[in-house]
Amino acid sequence: MDIDTIYIWTHDSIGLGEDGPTHQPIEHLAALRAIPNLSVVRPGDPNETAYAWRSIIARGNGSGPVGFILTRQAVPVLEGTAFDGVAKGGYVLGGGNPIDDADVMIIATGSELQIAVEAQKMLRDKDVVAHVVSMPCLEWFESQPQQYRDSVLPPQVSARVAVEAAVAQSWHKIVGDAGEIVSLEHYGESADDKTLFREFGFTPDAVVAAAERSMNNQRD
Repeated sequence: MDIDTIYIWTHDSIGLGEDGPTHQPIEHLAALRAIPNLSVVRPGDPNETAYAWRSIIARGNGSGPVGFILTRQAVPVLEGTAFDGVAKGGYVLGGGNPIDDADVMIIATGSELQIAVEAQKMLRDKDVVAHVVSMPCLEWFESQPQQYRDSVLPPQVSARVAVEAAVAQSWHKIVGDAGEIVSLEHYGESADDKTLFREFGFTPDAVVAAAERSMNNQRD
């Protein structure tokens, strides 16, 4: 309902690894996002985690319940994270204005944010300008004014890729008809996190391939 409860859930993906598919949430993020008034927050690195916690506390009474979703495996500290951007639910990692030069937008949450950043570097080597959008909270982002949302995801840039180690359900409305989604549409397996992410296609190479497909879709 509207009670200001903060839920903290960890072990958020196939990154849990060796415990196997019974302990690897695949459908949970989409199910949680379907709950009215619940804000689902999945930060991408330690700084975003701190910024998100500050944002949750600062919202105060009447802001509704929050599900704070954290990864089990270690993630690097990324350059370009921003408190204001996290508080708004989504932002261009490292700043910049995508409407000026973006060929493709890569949107990611949680531990997959680092994969998006690596894919951005690989695309740069191919003379493709990709902007990475960190989207820790869809609900917060969708509550922002249209002008802000369009500055982060310009309507003119329909080549978009969403990356999340879960079912794709949450992202179709974000990426649109030309977009691609790097997702997981089946349960996991028992293995270490690096093996599972590689075998299930959560790699920079896979994101680059999805970006190229989306750019081709945009041209069509």
